Amino acid sequence: MSLDLAPALHVLVASMVLMAAGWEVQRRTRNAGIVDVLWAAGMGGAALYYGLVGEGAPLRRWLVALLGGLWALRLLLHLARRVRKEPEDGRYAYLRRHWADSQARFFLFFMAQALLTALFSLPFRVVSAHPGNAVDGWVVAGVLLFLLSLAGEASADRQLARHRADPALRGKTCRSGLWRYSRHPNYFFEWLLWFTWVLLGIGAPHGWLTLLGPLLMGASLAWITGIPFAEAQSLRSRGDDYRRYQQETSVFFPWPPRRGRE
Repeated sequence: MSLDLAPALHVLVASMVLMAAGWEVQRRTRNAGIVDVLWAAGMGGAALYYGLVGEGAPLRRWLVALLGGLWALRLLLHLARRVRKEPEDGRYAYLRRHWADSQARFFLFFMAQALLTALFSLPFRVVSAHPGNAVDGWVVAGVLLFLLSLAGEASADRQLARHRADPALRGKTCRSGLWRYSRHPNYFFEWLLWFTWVLLGIGAPHGWLTLLGPLLMGASLAWITGIPFAEAQSLRSRGDDYRRYQQETSVFFPWPPRRGRE
């Protein structure tokens, strides 16, 4: 059975329109952080759309719409608060300086995010075409993994937000809660969450495409927009304190800190 990719093309076109509007907002406000908010919005919209038009069983379509929408809504609200209350993220401020505020480059960057929205949403499309309507072991495992991952990511974000809001801790690295065991626990749980769609897609036509989620997210976090940019910005802003944190703490997978270096 072939997988109809026309809905994915619809998502791509809608995302391009959304990101073009976001680029204009960025041009006016000089804050490119809006791109993350719109990416989350686009992913949530894709989940709802696939849940609506998917030809699979109602259970899988409802799970796509509900779980995908819930994940995207939490992420959108979290990012929107940061963009509204804080200056432009250091990663984007660096790009602005590095690109000499070239709006042509920023436009291409926003369009690339639209393409990533379409690619990242393909696991939603696959699960929405799954014919299985039974609550089997894969469904239970997928939902439990989703809940665990979402709770972990939300906890990490709250812990970091509390740290950043405390004036006494300004310029110091967050080492509390989950941040004691990983330098990027929010990224870890975000990556883990994408295996939800792998589990829910088992038995679906072209189910292997759900692997795009964790593979693309892992590559993005490890080599492109995630860890390298975040660590470089942390070194610029916190210097030796962050270098000690790098020596003591696992970069990605949660692990007890190295003793004797504190």
